[in-house]
Amino acid sequence: MTTKKVIAVTGASRGIGAAIAFELARRGFTVGCLTRKGKGPEAPEAVEFTRRFVNVACDVTDEASIKAAFAELADKTGGLNGLVNNAGIHLDGASHELTTAIYDKVMATNATATFAGCREAYRHLVKSGGGTIVNIGSFFDKIGVKRNVAYCASKAAVGAITRCLAVEWANRGIRVLDVAPGYIVTDLNRKAMTTGPLAEYLKKRIPGGSTGTTSDVAKLVAAIFSEAIPFLSGETIYLDGAQGINH
Repeated sequence: MTTKKVIAVTGASRGIGAAIAFELARRGFTVGCLTRKGKGPEAPEAVEFTRRFVNVACDVTDEASIKAAFAELADKTGGLNGLVNNAGIHLDGASHELTTAIYDKVMATNATATFAGCREAYRHLVKSGGGTIVNIGSFFDKIGVKRNVAYCASKAAVGAITRCLAVEWANRGIRVLDVAPGYIVTDLNRKAMTTGPLAEYLKKRIPGGSTGTTSDVAKLVAAIFSEAIPFLSGETIYLDGAQGINH
């Protein structure tokens, strides 16, 4: 287990991003927590990993901010070995009424920011002799979901970005993967996921009858960095309890 590798995680303040940051830190990585506030994970257990967290302010929708954040992180830690593009938003609405402004906002945050993050991390990873990028997509990238045209399109784009960069950057020792979760319970959606119509629907649709946890996602992402399997790149790894293939 290394204590030298530095992994940047965008949107690390809460939810899946915070869980990934905690799991990476637990496994001995130095974690660059890139958040809008620059304060890192907002949870009591963050104190335990203070020495492994390097908190940096970053607005993923601002290319200059992304570039500056990676430069600051590399300067503070001595380099960059990996990136988790986790930051994202979910805005839904009836497609025939959805404004282009909302569509563009979702695409900018979920897809364009993912590309920009990969691009700005590239030179730092090359300088480190290679590295791994994990983009957080969604199983919505392969299914049709009412009122979610922008979100589904943005996550499908994440998969395409992942495949293209994995091919293009392989000769620089950079692996790029897409981890695509299904329904994951977080602090923000816990009530909707555990009570009411959605909870009842998911019990029927997910073969195992229950939703996933942020820990499920965090363990998968951390395993990718911990094991460092050179031949694994360009793939979308679905973590949805088999819901996406359930007929």
